[in-house]
Amino acid sequence: MITTYIALGSNLGDPLAQVSRAIAELDRMEGTTLLAVSPLYRSRPMGPAEQPDYINAVAALQTRLSPHALLDALQAIEQAHGRQRGVQRWGPRTLDLDVLLYGEETINDQRLTIPHPGISKRAFVLFPLQEIVTPDFVIPGHGSLQSLLPGVAADRPERLPDA
Repeated sequence: MITTYIALGSNLGDPLAQVSRAIAELDRMEGTTLLAVSPLYRSRPMGPAEQPDYINAVAALQTRLSPHALLDALQAIEQAHGRQRGVQRWGPRTLDLDVLLYGEETINDQRLTIPHPGISKRAFVLFPLQEIVTPDFVIPGHGSLQSLLPGVAADRPERLPDA
């Protein structure tokens, strides 16, 4: 079993419900166990400004799935939520699920880059992630999570109250 971290985001079609349903689907995904989920956060969109704010979270899973099988399973969940790929880069979406980390592995091929290429620069990923990992957590190739947070502090997302 490998520990993997998944970023969740939505800004269309009742984003709170989209992210909540996606978390439940991650929990039911074959070959995986849901270990932890961050609180929900609200963040400004990255990209075109004329779109609604996002709801974001990060989930930790243990999985038997290979990195590419995990990606396929996540994309199937996105598709079930009405995700349309290739419409607009960083545009609005019903659901976005990204593999942030897969154990200590580094992968860079046509379908998948791990660690996620934007992980060190995205406050809407780093702040939720810090809530479900140890204080000394290290992102391979980027350093400690704690050292990355000051660089994105100006874009700190709003932590939503627990439901």
